[in-house]
Amino acid sequence: MSARLILMARRLRDEWLLGLLLALFPVMLWQVPTDPAAVAALVDWKTIAALAGLLVLSRGLETSGLIERAGRAVIVRLRSERRLAVALVLGAAVLSAVVTNDVALFVTVPLTLALSRLVVLPTGRLVIFQALAVNAGSAVSPVGNPQNLFLWQLSGVGFGEFLLAMLPLAAAMMAILLALVPLAFGSRPIVAARLAPGQALQPRLMAVSLVAYPLFLLLVNAGLAVPAAGAVIALYLIAFRTVLRWVDWPLLLVFILMFVNLGLLGQLPAIAAAVPKALALGGGYGVGAGLSQGMSNVPAAVFLAPFTEDWRALAWGVSVGGFGLAIGSLANLIALRLARAPGLWRAFHLWSLPMFALSFVAGMILIGP
Repeated sequence: MSARLILMARRLRDEWLLGLLLALFPVMLWQVPTDPAAVAALVDWKTIAALAGLLVLSRGLETSGLIERAGRAVIVRLRSERRLAVALVLGAAVLSAVVTNDVALFVTVPLTLALSRLVVLPTGRLVIFQALAVNAGSAVSPVGNPQNLFLWQLSGVGFGEFLLAMLPLAAAMMAILLALVPLAFGSRPIVAARLAPGQALQPRLMAVSLVAYPLFLLLVNAGLAVPAAGAVIALYLIAFRTVLRWVDWPLLLVFILMFVNLGLLGQLPAIAAAVPKALALGGGYGVGAGLSQGMSNVPAAVFLAPFTEDWRALAWGVSVGGFGLAIGSLANLIALRLARAPGLWRAFHLWSLPMFALSFVAGMILIGP
């Protein structure tokens, strides 16, 4: 998979989202007239700053070649379809918890496609399970996906406390997904193949990114997201300017507009009256999971957050909501776009819908009264 195609998938994601949000912006301002200061106040700038820093650091790790080198070393040593599937599922899940679900897919899916050109593999199914894996794996981490990052900053709890709160659900979802692997993949042997040489390792960039990443998380955890993000951007601007060129900057504008549009939507009288009633019936967990099926889990989290103080139930709900329909998570759309295989959308839902149902029930049992 070429870097050009990966970049195209990222841009397509941002372009349609950005276009939709830009079109909605004047409509929402017309419906809920407000002054510029009030509009700016709708944006959670701590989340925007934390996201900016993570985008730069994740891109630094990706560009350094470290992630791809590690992935290739694991893949070429496997001997069966099922073992390969388990390795890719676990690798994608762990990676998504560290460098976000999007980045995990942009690494693991191209590796899978490269391997499929050397040996016969159920490529589409492997990509589907990687999409499900990043949704499950990223749920445990405060920085695993955008909705967790937002809810972590909103909750005010520490990194470890958020992680422990999400751990039971994430563990249950991963257990369910791994239980589905034997149903989807056989034990047919595969010939170990050596992949063509990938990107060159950049030791200096790798070292700086590895050191800066945990330091940045410590500063964000201390409530210093804005100055920490400024320091990270300044560092890469001085030392690794080319990394900044490939950062997904339009995603920041997408999130700013999302905060504004959904904040204004929540101020409409009919919506402001209906949402608390829905939450009283289904709770943050049920409504979060259901609403994600219609608007994706990131906007669902942003929209519902002002209406509930139970951030844990909401975080659980939108995490489960990443399964089900493909629109439930943008990660699903990215994986399907990268694979570009005929019939993959239908096949995706054959696995994602049961994953949604099983995860929802598991979450209901675990979350308690």
